[in-house]
Amino acid sequence: MSIQLILKEGQPEYAVLPYETYLRLVEDAEMLADVRDYDAAIQAIAEGEELIPAEVVYALLDGANPIRVWREYRGLSQGELAAKVGISPSYLSQLESGKRDGTMEVLSAVAAALDVTLDDLAG
Repeated sequence: MSIQLILKEGQPEYAVLPYETYLRLVEDAEMLADVRDYDAAIQAIAEGEELIPAEVVYALLDGANPIRVWREYRGLSQGELAAKVGISPSYLSQLESGKRDGTMEVLSAVAAALDVTLDDLAG
């Protein structure tokens, strides 16, 4: 491998190398970044980070009501979630349909019952 060093004040400033070597270095750097990202993801999962199915993500991205999406993902009926939160099923239904805005207190309770953050419920 032929590498030419360009010095500035007696110290290496630049390295000129064959283009194929440069491409191999870029590919190796990308692979290393992928390996590090994989290792970080495995560590996060080992520490308890939840894996969210693609269907949930797509539903949220498509604009479905976050309370409904998370409630269904958690396997709760409207009545069960309403009971956990301490509100009526009809109030929960209005929140899910967008006919009513919840108070911060109610939305916080819904988020806690669904084990999500308030940000996760922001539409």
